[in-house]
Amino acid sequence: MRNLEVTLISPLIDKLSRRDFISDEEKAVLADVVAPPVTLKAGDNIVEQYDRPSRSTLLLEGFAARYVVLMNGARQITELNVPGDFVDLHSLLVSPMDHGVVCLTDCKVGYCPHEALRFISQTQPHLTRLLWLETLIDAAVHRQWLAGLGRRTAFERFAHFLCEVYLRLASVERAEGHRMELPLSQAILADVLGLSAVHVNRSVAQLRADGLVEWSGRNIRILDWDRLVRLAEFDPTYLRLGRDPV
Repeated sequence: MRNLEVTLISPLIDKLSRRDFISDEEKAVLADVVAPPVTLKAGDNIVEQYDRPSRSTLLLEGFAARYVVLMNGARQITELNVPGDFVDLHSLLVSPMDHGVVCLTDCKVGYCPHEALRFISQTQPHLTRLLWLETLIDAAVHRQWLAGLGRRTAFERFAHFLCEVYLRLASVERAEGHRMELPLSQAILADVLGLSAVHVNRSVAQLRADGLVEWSGRNIRILDWDRLVRLAEFDPTYLRLGRDPV
């Protein structure tokens, strides 16, 4: 039964293992704090802005996003969440939430009570540092997105986004060979990139015309990774995908 429980959280284990060695004991501890998976529908809120959660949510399948809603109803997505992400780990210490988290597709999630996470922080120092690192990487992603909104052109921003998402999906074995599935509408991509849906459509067309990607429905193939990286000035250091003990 324990092996089955660890398998269920394999996206998280895969990601943490890329950053540092994680012992079987630590894997078992994580598996023990994640409740049985729950399926949510696209559009469901995992956390609403101003909530005071008593649990953090691990995304096991699907895509979710952090967002902020302005007084006029406009929404800005501030980070895309992929399998293996704790979408609100920081809610253990930050309450109420200053943003919401929404399912962009149908999602499978596992809830982790804050009480159990506090126990980990008291008894598992290495695992605590690994989970802390997750929140630091979230902050690094936010900085990159902020820099993109402020200083990158729309096309560069789109290219940077594709590079980031591909590597994040590959780190949890959801992408390989420069191919990935991205089942997000152009309206959602507009909220991600701070663009209009029309501008998103034009950017996709330009990526195709420049021979950088093949894009058919949800299926994306990056044809020239090196050129896409140069165009985006993409440096993956902030994603901390290399093995570096914490």
